[in-house]
Amino acid sequence: MISRVSAEFETSELAELALKRARENPGGIYSSGVVYDRRSDKAVRLRNGTIYTVIPTAVTAHNYITAVMESPAAESVIPEPSRRRRAQVYVICDQEASAGIRAVFNSLGGLNIKTGR
Repeated sequence: MISRVSAEFETSELAELALKRARENPGGIYSSGVVYDRRSDKAVRLRNGTIYTVIPTAVTAHNYITAVMESPAAESVIPEPSRRRRAQVYVICDQEASAGIRAVFNSLGGLNIKTGR
């Protein structure tokens, strides 16, 4: 019987290491993969960017000239859930191999380890 084992890891490096260790088990694995969090990649790119703030002049002015302030994007500007580098790992394997794969994921700090069909 075929089952699916999935787990969530705090970093993509840990997820890749767990998948590598799971593949080292002899036989029983048909497919595997890592699902990366795309929001965190966008947050990493924003960290090296610039924030522009537009300051309008008085409403009674005839030329709505605005001032623009720019500042580097700090880590605190990006919301914390978007900064997480979590990744999800899944393995499709024989039911006999699923216990060993769960043990590998658990030993490397896997969260929300699930087994299904």
